[in-house]
Amino acid sequence: MLMAEIGLVRFARLALEVSRGGPAQRTKFSKGQFTQPQLLAVLCLMRYEDWTFREADVRLCEHAELRSVLELHVVPDYTTLYSFLTRLDPDGVARVMNEIVRRMPGRWRSLATVAVNATGLAQPAVSSSFIRLVEHFGQKQRTWKHWLKWLAVVDVERQIIVAQWARQAPWNDCATQPVLVGEAHQLTPIGCVLADAEFDSDCNHTFCREQLQAQSIIPAKRRSSCKASGVRLQMRENFPTEQYGKRFVIESVFSAVKRKLSCSAPGGTIHTQSRQALLLDLAFSLYRLRLPAFRSPAERGCQQSQSESSHPERVRYKFGQRRLERHGML
Repeated sequence: MLMAEIGLVRFARLALEVSRGGPAQRTKFSKGQFTQPQLLAVLCLMRYEDWTFREADVRLCEHAELRSVLELHVVPDYTTLYSFLTRLDPDGVARVMNEIVRRMPGRWRSLATVAVNATGLAQPAVSSSFIRLVEHFGQKQRTWKHWLKWLAVVDVERQIIVAQWARQAPWNDCATQPVLVGEAHQLTPIGCVLADAEFDSDCNHTFCREQLQAQSIIPAKRRSSCKASGVRLQMRENFPTEQYGKRFVIESVFSAVKRKLSCSAPGGTIHTQSRQALLLDLAFSLYRLRLPAFRSPAERGCQQSQSESSHPERVRYKFGQRRLERHGML
């Protein structure tokens, strides 16, 4: 298992809880054998463990406790899961993500600082031996002209994704920033927006400063053909480097998602791949919500002091261990 910090049963229970806000059935003509929250929870579990559709079918057949938590009397076939993925509504995914953010411990006491950036997700996995065989028999090296681009808005203080979008790349996402930041602002009030030079434009600065009443920190592009003015000229002459340094958090979030979950969005079409990217965020957000270490330093210190007071033998053991270390016996 890739992410052993949280058990599968615990993860599945939470995924089913946050998915219950939507409708139980897609239409009144549905068979009613499975509910949409159940199928969405199974898809989140697949992204959490990086299972294929057939692997999810086998694992659910073998794991009675998982079926009990998901309230499944019958294991859904892999074709059922794939059909549900193709019909998955991005608005429904956004609703579940909003519920996860609402449940996050420690509500915001001040305006949030968010960072906007995009990253690429790998194409469906192809066997390396197959690629070597293709090249061995004289065919041209396989190249990719298009890939999936995952655009996200991350709260740098809480290190969670509050808005996202996925589309085919290469693509200029400069015009997408107002839409995504506006969605994030509906979820949590924003006080500062950080972005790289890809999102540099007067429209983005105007949207953040006039409509959201938030500060925008975006480095101005070095273009000799046009002269910067207004806020862009201010960014070029007096750039707030220290505040802009917080933008690295979104790179850390992307790295954590790819290391702990998956760096690919499997699927035969761009439609399926984009849905897989949206589910990747749901799985990571559920992981962040139930991560035992996701507590403030004050809470961790308080819990540690309580545990030591309730177990005095631990205090004596630590004191004796420090004495041995001081005398060079450990």
